[in-house]
Amino acid sequence: MGAFLSNLSDSGFERRGGRCAVNESRVITPGEPLPAARPLSVSGRLLRRLWMDRLTRQLVTLGGLVIIGSILAILIVIAYEVYPLFTKPTATPVGAALPGTGSVPFAVGVDEYREVVYLVTASGVQFLSTKDGAPLSAPAVGGLGGARITALTPRGRGAGAFGTSDGRAIPFEVQFVVTHQGTVRTVTPDLVTGAPIQVDPAGRPIRHVVYADTREGPIVAASVGTRDLFLVAAKERKALVGPSTREEVRTAVAIPGDGPIAALAMDNRGEDLFVGTADGEVVRVDLRDRDRPVASVPVRATVRPGVAVTAMNFLIGDRTLVIGDAAGNVVSWQVLPPAGGGDRRLVRMNAFATHSGPVTAIEASRRDKGFLTADASGAVHLHFGTSGKTLLEIASGLSDVRALAFAPKADGLFVADGAGRTAQWTLRNPHPEITLRSLFGKVWYEGYDAPAFVWQSTGGTDDFEPKLSLTPLIYGTLKGTFYALLFAVPIALLSALYASQFMHPTLKGVVKPVVEIMAALPSVVLGFLAGLWLAPQIERVVPGLFIMPVVTGTLILLSVYGWRFAPVGLRSRFKAGTEVGLLVPVVVLGAWLSFQLGGLIEYTFLGNDYRGWLLSALGVTFDQRNSLVVGIAMGFAVIPIIFTIAEDSLSNVPQHLSAGSLALGATSWQTAIRVVLPTASPGIFSAIMIGFGR
Repeated sequence: MGAFLSNLSDSGFERRGGRCAVNESRVITPGEPLPAARPLSVSGRLLRRLWMDRLTRQLVTLGGLVIIGSILAILIVIAYEVYPLFTKPTATPVGAALPGTGSVPFAVGVDEYREVVYLVTASGVQFLSTKDGAPLSAPAVGGLGGARITALTPRGRGAGAFGTSDGRAIPFEVQFVVTHQGTVRTVTPDLVTGAPIQVDPAGRPIRHVVYADTREGPIVAASVGTRDLFLVAAKERKALVGPSTREEVRTAVAIPGDGPIAALAMDNRGEDLFVGTADGEVVRVDLRDRDRPVASVPVRATVRPGVAVTAMNFLIGDRTLVIGDAAGNVVSWQVLPPAGGGDRRLVRMNAFATHSGPVTAIEASRRDKGFLTADASGAVHLHFGTSGKTLLEIASGLSDVRALAFAPKADGLFVADGAGRTAQWTLRNPHPEITLRSLFGKVWYEGYDAPAFVWQSTGGTDDFEPKLSLTPLIYGTLKGTFYALLFAVPIALLSALYASQFMHPTLKGVVKPVVEIMAALPSVVLGFLAGLWLAPQIERVVPGLFIMPVVTGTLILLSVYGWRFAPVGLRSRFKAGTEVGLLVPVVVLGAWLSFQLGGLIEYTFLGNDYRGWLLSALGVTFDQRNSLVVGIAMGFAVIPIIFTIAEDSLSNVPQHLSAGSLALGATSWQTAIRVVLPTASPGIFSAIMIGFGR
């Protein structure tokens, strides 16, 4: 500023009495140097003001940058936390493959600490150390005698049944006893076997066997020969005196079709037995009545006839059946009743990445809906049943893969080939259930007859299938917001307009603070009261609620119209802007009359049950905790915010605008609607947006 005034002085202006004036007596000839500018004296007060302006500008700029930086930091933290949900799983090899046992393994398994691995071969069970492959023990299989193991239950969970060369099934369970001595952990493996069950009276070798230990007793299904299938159900009968007796009921099950039996699978409940054939068909046998098993019509489970079913296994929970075939296809199925009723049927769900060769093994995780598949060339695929995605493909380096194993904690996997060699990997797959489709798209869940948007993040059992669709949450939030604003915006805006333009100042001084205090009510408390108390109350008077705006509004208009004809003496007793108190009993009367008429309408036109009428006429099922309850409850949380901001905006409209409108002959209502309301519209819009965010 000083330089600017100096330049003015040099150009013929001079400072006189605190003003700049033209100096006409000073003439500068060409070539003459300019005179030195006289310094201006700036007061300390002005300097302090300039310094405060500069400091304030810097503080405001710094505050804005801090806010922007904080928002960006929050975004970075959220992205950092969300990023692991979408990372791909990894499998890291652990050393070299363990040396082979020289025998073809039927199954491989491991303890939860991945210290001891076991292989089931024709001669029995052998335990090995996962560190160096050193043999630990080879316990004798109780009841095996001189027979050999020819088949094994494809459960992969440490329990099942051996099928023997003399037509018997031997239940077994592999156990690991963990002991600690100081900081040293010792894992001791053990094999527990049950009483053998004679499946084939002729003593032929068992080719496939499945076993389930149910509440009614153990049940075994096994195939011998090419198409002979036997079902043995054991029942324990307790006697009043003496030991209990065991009764075994053997049933020969006829399988439709001509193809040889290629694979078996049975759920742990002992309700459904699935038989896969070399023709590519799967037959479901209903075992709910064990004395009379019923075989259903074969279902084509492979891409074309002649492609054999080579492997079958259930995912955890025994609701989803995974089938692999000789063409390398992997498909998940589930049993569902038809929409129109009738017998349950096998329904195809998801198809996964195809193997380059026949599928030789399927292993399910014990923790989630993940599972492994392997083919004869040594390729291992990691899939997740809920999403229908193949998450990882691993080249095992082994050929002729015969068995797979998930570590109990799903943090490792083991692969065994035809020579008994075993390779292991450390698996990192923390969030297999998360995909963009599972979050925002329709997913076909177990027990559902079609893909659906479902949110149910937790359950009461280990085999629960998380349902993580965000679409119902987003839709429900927007729906609740819409109904809350539909309820709150008209009440809040009209109340703000009346309070700012028509209400008496004394009454306004009481009403506005009370409404602002209402804004402090936590939405959690309002939701709690709405869910436990308000929802049952509303359920009883829904028809009355729908007619309440019409009935109450009509009574208010009639009351206002009648007030015009009230005696002057009565009207003069009320100050302008306080007459609204007379409408309180009118509103109460309107609410009571609405509920009475609602019951009459329900009885006369809705068959005395509006819930049944909604279901029969509109196909809508009434839910006690619905969007109407949400709208009313959240409306009370939003009304104070919208009212306060809108009232401030309306009250801050310049008075000269209102005065000018009234001076030109407009009424108070015309002034409020055509002058005040448009002028305050930006603030009203902000109030609605803040209420929307609330």
